[in-house]
Amino acid sequence: MLFLRKKGIAMFNYYGNKWKKKRLHILRLDGYVDQIAKRYGRTEEAVVVHHIYPADEYPEYAWCDWNLISVSLATHNRLENRQTGELLPLGMELQKRTVPGVNWRKKNERLM
Repeated sequence: MLFLRKKGIAMFNYYGNKWKKKRLHILRLDGYVDQIAKRYGRTEEAVVVHHIYPADEYPEYAWCDWNLISVSLATHNRLENRQTGELLPLGMELQKRTVPGVNWRKKNERLM
């Protein structure tokens, strides 16, 4: 099951094997380095994969590599409210800088 239901709202399934494989793929792709910290010249270990465009609001982008970014737990807590899933100012800024469908990991297409 890709999405679960909670109180009538579709919720992305972060416990399935498909997500576990995708998460590992993104962490490897980013070298297990927090990509936001890297943007500011810091090196921090990434342990979380964040949806730039939230999976529950944009299910069509849920599995796209360009929509997933490796971050540390501390950075993830600055990107979204962990209780509600609502994007915080840093998460909204990241979303504004990310053009759907554009691979920001390519140097000449980097938007961050």
